[in-house]
Amino acid sequence: MNYTIKEIADITNSEVIGNGEIKIKNIAFDSRTIYSTKHTAFLAINSKKNSGQKYIDSVIEKGIETIITENQIDNPSINQIITKNSVEFLQTLAKYHFEHSGINSIGITGSNGKTILKEWLYQCLANEFVTVKSPKSFNSQIGLPLSLLQIDKKHDLGIFEVGISKPEEMQNQENIFHPKIGLLTHIGSAHSANFNSGEELINEKLQLFKNSEIIFYNADNSLTVKIINQLYSSKKLISYGLEINNDIHIISDVNDRTQDIQIKYFDEIITLPIFQRDEATLTNVLALIGILKELKISNSDIKEKIDALKAIEMRLESIEGIRNNLIINDSYNLDLDSLKIAFQFIGEYNKPKKSLILTDILDSNENSEELYSEVSELVNEQKFDKVFLIGEEISNYHELFSSETYTFNNTNQFIDSKVINEIDNQVILLKGARKFEIEKIKEILELRKHDTVLEINLNAILHNINFHKSLLKPETKMMAMVKANAYGLGSYEISEFLQHHHIDYLGVAFADEGVELRKKGITTPIIVMNPEQHSYDAVIEYNLEPEIYSLRVLELFNEQLIKSGNQQKYPIHIKLETGMHRLGFKDFELDELNEKLNTMNVKVQSIFSHLSSSDVPEEREFTLNQIETFEKNSSFLINQLGYKPLRHILNSAGISNYSDYQYDMVRIGIGMIGESSNKKIKKQLQDSVSFKTVVSQISEVKYGESVGYSRKFKAEHDTKIATIPVGYADGIPRMVGNKVGNVGINKKLCPIIGNICMDMMMINVDNANVKEGDSVVIFNSHPTLEEFSRYCNTITYEVLTSISPRVKRIYIKN
Repeated sequence: MNYTIKEIADITNSEVIGNGEIKIKNIAFDSRTIYSTKHTAFLAINSKKNSGQKYIDSVIEKGIETIITENQIDNPSINQIITKNSVEFLQTLAKYHFEHSGINSIGITGSNGKTILKEWLYQCLANEFVTVKSPKSFNSQIGLPLSLLQIDKKHDLGIFEVGISKPEEMQNQENIFHPKIGLLTHIGSAHSANFNSGEELINEKLQLFKNSEIIFYNADNSLTVKIINQLYSSKKLISYGLEINNDIHIISDVNDRTQDIQIKYFDEIITLPIFQRDEATLTNVLALIGILKELKISNSDIKEKIDALKAIEMRLESIEGIRNNLIINDSYNLDLDSLKIAFQFIGEYNKPKKSLILTDILDSNENSEELYSEVSELVNEQKFDKVFLIGEEISNYHELFSSETYTFNNTNQFIDSKVINEIDNQVILLKGARKFEIEKIKEILELRKHDTVLEINLNAILHNINFHKSLLKPETKMMAMVKANAYGLGSYEISEFLQHHHIDYLGVAFADEGVELRKKGITTPIIVMNPEQHSYDAVIEYNLEPEIYSLRVLELFNEQLIKSGNQQKYPIHIKLETGMHRLGFKDFELDELNEKLNTMNVKVQSIFSHLSSSDVPEEREFTLNQIETFEKNSSFLINQLGYKPLRHILNSAGISNYSDYQYDMVRIGIGMIGESSNKKIKKQLQDSVSFKTVVSQISEVKYGESVGYSRKFKAEHDTKIATIPVGYADGIPRMVGNKVGNVGINKKLCPIIGNICMDMMMINVDNANVKEGDSVVIFNSHPTLEEFSRYCNTITYEVLTSISPRVKRIYIKN
């Protein structure tokens, strides 16, 4: 987009205050992800759960000079666009912009596969047409308009994904965006809880294609076939899927890996060498072929393009580096869009300085001078301490970069220079095209070299938190439990991410956990659930908020408050005993508790208790009795206090199963990791943790030979085994050896044989197509964390908290 403030106001029927001739090229709505303030307006979106109005001051501090708001602000130096409804403003502007662009367009909707098909189409078509696409998964009522506003005069083709979560949303989306080519992916259970039936869901999705000329649709769902033919029999409809009655389908044996895959497109046969042969990948390839054929791409070019497809990893890894550096690795792809996303991401970290390693941008249709002028402008706004440019093309434009800048022709030259050894205590962003093998730099910079890693997907954690929030009232606060090193995931890294996303409280078990978070820059309120007597000094010094569970603890803490010279009412949290019989005040102690509280310089910030069996359906009566006791005793205490602290009793399982008793705040722990005892809730959560390693060696064991310590495994026939570099020192209990547990290799479960060693274990791989260096899944999706916990005869909490600190944690953000 490229409009003056006045033009935007005219399009949206809004009012201008200030200079209406200022050009606006970008609209930001999230104060945390503003990577550039030049020609950028901040849209203060008002929703039921949040108001963008409260972030206006912070974006002005960042340098934003134009605000779009429903309520005028008192700042004469800021240009303002006053609108009646912030979301409708955005949608009206996007609709105008799209309809006046004249662009050819592809609209993608469905339950699964939208993002990967969008990315695959972009990779295949970007060299054929000047193409624009939705960034990340921008497909919502806000995300779609922001995507459409990226359309520029130079673009020939737009590829946009469109999402909905409840009835009557797609009509609004189609009003904004009416694609010429429609693509309906697999219809699954995503968001189905908000619809009365599968028929209602499919009807809603198909509304996007009211004005489309051609529709490609996954016809493996018979209900989809029935409805689309009822609605759009007059349109050009092309079906694809694994069933042989589809217009585009597979005619060869996909399980025979010695043969390429043969695909029938109407009467044509297209042969492709596809390595990944799971149903989802194959179905997506069929949809891809259909649209490429529609856009007149030849069969030979289709084969070449699909063969060259890159994996859509779309992720940024954060890894602990040497010399106290934090490495942000985004060496999977490089274009302007992914560069902007990376700049948004690094803004979440508290390191005082940051450096950038950036390569040539390949496969761009833009003029080099224009491209690197835009790149340098974006980079300069980030105020990097040092910038390292790798590649002959980008090096030619080094003078455009305002930071201390170094240039290198290739990655090996950069590594040989050893300039990176001069950087410490910084965020280092690695942003490069695959050709440059930037991962070599990552390997040099990372602190731990162990092949065994624990991957934590931060986006999945955020999804799980937001899903649990959707079960609550908008005003209900949420505390995230980050005790025990955030269930083994990394207390600081998880806390920093949650703080960035405005979690209300953090909960730790002991004061030293809270102190460490404070030292690293965490400012969110922190409750210490088990403050030991010797830690009271640290609690007060680092502004931590203690749980008080007995009269003795209250008196001891008050004594330390007096000694500290504290003058203000200090926040404390009162724990009530309601039936778990672990910690807490009993009902007969409440009168004395109240008397003491009235004589002390403290303020009861919250009153809470803990449900012992909220995940056990058979104990529902007991749980309701706990809640009844909590209601009675907390109400009594509040009446005595004369003011109303927050109340909270629900843990993760409580949120799922007893949301009617959410009070003022809830506590989420294992739920944010993606675990739930409620099967219906579990289906809506995302796995956030993956424990992985690699195959070190493959060996042939002859009949009668033994494997491992104590010869616990003896081959009953010639057997192929794989040794993997993970053992009980990494957190794998010995009890899962000897065929009790399995690991996943190339989507097959392989039994663990023999005794688990300290640093290694052996796997039977007779039935797996495996080679040395292949990835091995200890747990993620196959086996799941829950399945692995069953092998260990324990709960998921214990499995996660047992993973050794020597296992490298990698933090992924999509």
